[in-house]
Amino acid sequence: MSTSQRLLQLQQLRIRRINLERTIKDVLFITLGVAAAAFGLKGFLLPNRFLDGGVMGISLLANIVSGVNLSLLVILINLPFVAIAYTQISKKFAFKTLIAIALLAITLAIVEFPIITQDKLLIAVFGGFFLGAGIGLSIRGGSVIDGTEVLAIYSSRKTTLSVGDVILILNIVIFSTAAYIINIETALYAILTYLVASKTVDFVVHGIEEYTSVMIVSDKSDEIKDAIVNRMGRGVTILKGKSGFGKKGHRTNDIDVLFSVVTRLELQRLKTEIIKIDPDAFVVENSINDVKGGMIKKRPFQED
Repeated sequence: MSTSQRLLQLQQLRIRRINLERTIKDVLFITLGVAAAAFGLKGFLLPNRFLDGGVMGISLLANIVSGVNLSLLVILINLPFVAIAYTQISKKFAFKTLIAIALLAITLAIVEFPIITQDKLLIAVFGGFFLGAGIGLSIRGGSVIDGTEVLAIYSSRKTTLSVGDVILILNIVIFSTAAYIINIETALYAILTYLVASKTVDFVVHGIEEYTSVMIVSDKSDEIKDAIVNRMGRGVTILKGKSGFGKKGHRTNDIDVLFSVVTRLELQRLKTEIIKIDPDAFVVENSINDVKGGMIKKRPFQED
């Protein structure tokens, strides 16, 4: 076997290993997500006739109004969104979503969970927390157990509305319907449940260390670079800037533009370090959802 063939074989083995590891992680995340969502529904929301937003909120509302089994409603109401995912996102994503929704329906049908509390505030908060954790873990596994995001993505492609606009409109309709059919108090608690669930989804998907990319234009770029690397232990990429126009007028000389990624907890410290060196530095911040590779973790020898 030639060297190139051995390298190709090793590359294929590496790809298969990565795919296997990703599959195991996806199965684990989806399983945990289904368990958390089912616990939030049957341990908190369902026994106390509480609602949530999104497609799950529609299922809960339909269950309260019609009495049809929630497991069946979860599948039936999500099926159109699985079909949209199949045509608009990917076949693999749609298949995994269908499996996750089916697992949730089966879990709701056959697994008994204890009713944790009857305190309305605790129900809204912790029911939303566990449901949001379940949705977030499922997303980490490459699927969804609530078709709201799929509908929002599809609608944003077909209309001028953004994803956030579509989700907001859908939830306004759900909560207004709940206020009319049941009562205003239930609708208000549903809003609280939805807010807790959505924040929990963000936390599970993005984590506490949300990252911010920072681009710095300064005549003292070398000193700022040293501060970021040696004091904060963060990596820096140097981009070559040419002529431009700014506060000091037209610039013809080349300049180094610094690009770095920090957590939002470190952002203020970075800005302080920049101000110490150059109060007139031009700083641009952008929130980013995820980062991979590079020097994301701090160097162990950074200075305090």
